[in-house]
Amino acid sequence: MARLELKAVDKSFGAVSCAKGVSLTVEPGEIVAVFGPSGSGKTVLLRMIAGMFEPDDGDILVGGRSIVDAPPEQRGIGMAFQNFALFPHMSARDNIASGLRATGASDIAAKVTAMSRLLKIEHVLGHRPRELSNGQKQRTALARALIGNPEVLLLDDPLRNVDAKLRYEMRLELPSLLRRSSAAALYVTQDYREAMAIADRIAVLINGRLVQVARPEEIYARPASVAVARLFGDPSINLSEVSPVADQGRLTAAIAGTEIMLDRNERETNTRQRCWLGVRPDDVVVTRQNSGGAIPARVVAITPMHERAVLLLRFADGSEWLAAMAPEALEAGADEEVFVQFAPEAALLFDHASGERIGLPPRRQAA
Repeated sequence: MARLELKAVDKSFGAVSCAKGVSLTVEPGEIVAVFGPSGSGKTVLLRMIAGMFEPDDGDILVGGRSIVDAPPEQRGIGMAFQNFALFPHMSARDNIASGLRATGASDIAAKVTAMSRLLKIEHVLGHRPRELSNGQKQRTALARALIGNPEVLLLDDPLRNVDAKLRYEMRLELPSLLRRSSAAALYVTQDYREAMAIADRIAVLINGRLVQVARPEEIYARPASVAVARLFGDPSINLSEVSPVADQGRLTAAIAGTEIMLDRNERETNTRQRCWLGVRPDDVVVTRQNSGGAIPARVVAITPMHERAVLLLRFADGSEWLAAMAPEALEAGADEEVFVQFAPEAALLFDHASGERIGLPPRRQAA
């Protein structure tokens, strides 16, 4: 199989820039999720690789060979779309086989049967798309993309239009299915949980720029910027403006008038420089006990969220944080006074002006 390489790819439509110097490598058998907010350029990137759009600058290579000037059918690429894009007048069997027929492949019937068994849709091969459930449509589209053993596989948010139960099941099944194909897989999604569950690496795309490419746990624990940190986690990361100061070789910062020790030495940041301090809600501890370094707060509201309860906390200066914890761990109700703590290693520091992360806190696992 072949490696997919994007080299400084640019693409604009009039005054709107959709890709700005995008460089990315996907190895054979690797799954890279392209994740970012709506309008960040994710689908445009896939369509340039597939040959639907031509890049304004840069190069796209498969197996070391530029494919920019190659027609779509000669690029060795399989693609599954968000809206399935099945031929409505064809059966599921014919939809799956359509790509093979276009290339003049042999043993088409046997290949379709084998692929449909793999994706558990052999019982609906005679059905047309209007007779299929969304889950069956999604599996049919995947089968069509996979059956030709493409060198590169492009998946454009393929689970967006399926129900929650199937989406969860496919998050478990897709990684092994894609790795079995040995294709270099690029998987577009707007769901950070999906990206973290499926991908070997995540490429975070914001406003047409790749701002961080790393393993899922690395991006969660060490986001490159405030913008990346906000995209991962539900509830979103807490942020407070601070100006760290040196204290016997260590750094402290004040949140709502309470001094907090940071897990860094003073060489890692300029003292008294304005920063954003970020702490994820899962790392916030809420207690009735006033121990050293605890921040006084009031519980404004408690919202049940499945296996967790989310607390809205208000500090004395009017700023607010969120805490997420198991319901049985709650020690206080709404409108009660509490104290807020977090481990020093849980804090992330970001430059106030640029939003870029400062220092390298220890690794933590995603919640």
